[in-house]
Order: sequence, then structure tokens, then C-alpha cells
Amino acid sequence: MDQTYRYVLRRYLLLFLGLSIMAFGVAFSIKAGLGTSPISSVPYAVSCFAPLTVGTATIAMHCVFIALQILILRKNYHPIQLMQLPVAFFFGYLTDFAVWAVRGIACAGYGQQWLICLIGIFLVAVGVSLEVKAGVVVLAGEGVVLAICRVLPVRFGTMKVVFDVTLVVIACILSLACTGQLQGVREGTAAAALLVGQIAKPLGRFLVRWKLEEPA
Repeated sequence: MDQTYRYVLRRYLLLFLGLSIMAFGVAFSIKAGLGTSPISSVPYAVSCFAPLTVGTATIAMHCVFIALQILILRKNYHPIQLMQLPVAFFFGYLTDFAVWAVRGIACAGYGQQWLICLIGIFLVAVGVSLEVKAGVVVLAGEGVVLAICRVLPVRFGTMKVVFDVTLVVIACILSLACTGQLQGVREGTAAAALLVGQIAKPLGRFLVRWKLEEPA
């Protein structure tokens, strides 16, 4: 039992490490000012016109995603997936901390903006890779995509692209309607959509070699 406990603990620690790195990736993307990743575009847009931080808007969005999973899967929804809720709170509050932590980083000039943006993209990719390696619970955004794939004959990769595009469109509509201009959706958003997966793939292959000790 003690060995099993340590095994599960290692996986959750790996998950929290991945979420921490991902949160700083989001913070660097925001700092760059070239647009956030698709999954963060809606929370950032909401934070520009509502009395919410990016982190609290992220928590609210994840709660909506969890509710959507329940509506989609109904009796096939497994209560263990409610672990996405505390993970969402952890990720949201950590995102706000990361935004605060990087506030003093200088970002003058378009070249520096791209450097900060690429650092953010890389950190998000590392965080995603560690989240997948942990294998304990997915973020609510991926949970919605998986839920849709269970009820519709569509591949995960295709649905993930549709889901990300939908989030970006929603962010554009919200920001234009409520602030009169685009917020958080720029060339950096497209770069994140294209590069995060491409970076995460080789990282995932590298992490496969790292075997977490399973209980006997």
C-alpha cells in the first residue's frame, strides 16, 4: 500500500509540476503582448472587460467545461473526472501568481516580444508533455474534447483543432463586442496553435524513456 501511495503521489507531483510550468507559459505569452494560446484566449479577453483576473476567468471557464462534459456524457460521466475541478483552481490561481511574478520582465520592441512569446510557447509545451506523462487527470478543456469524441465519430486531433478555433472565435467576439478591439488574439496565438503540439511531440517521446516506478 505504501508503495502504491508513493507511485500515485509521484504522478500527482508530476501533474502539478506540469501545470506550474504551463501557468508560467501563459504568463509569458500575456507579457509578450502578441496574443495568448487558444485555450487562454477567452479568459484573457474576459479579464479585459470584466472584474476578473486571467486566473479566475480560467477557473470559471474550466467549470463551464466540466458542466459541458456532464451534459454530453450524462450517465457515462465518471465522477473521478471531477478531479478536474481542484486542478482548475490550482491552475487558475497559479496563473495569476505567474502573471504577477513576470510583471517586472522588460519587453520593449517587437523582437523582444517574440522572444518572450516563444519562451511562453515552449513552457506551455513542456507543461502539456508533463501533464500527459503524469496520466492522472486531464485539464477540463481536453476533457470536453475527449467527451465529444466519445459521442461523435471524430478523431481527437481534428476535434482539438475545431475546439481551439472555436475558443479563438469566441475570444474575438467577446473582446470586439465589449472593448471595441481584439484582445489577446494576435500572431502569437497562431504561433502557439502551430508550435505547442510540434514541440510537445518530441518532448513526449523523450519522456517515454522516463519510467515511473509502478507498484508491484
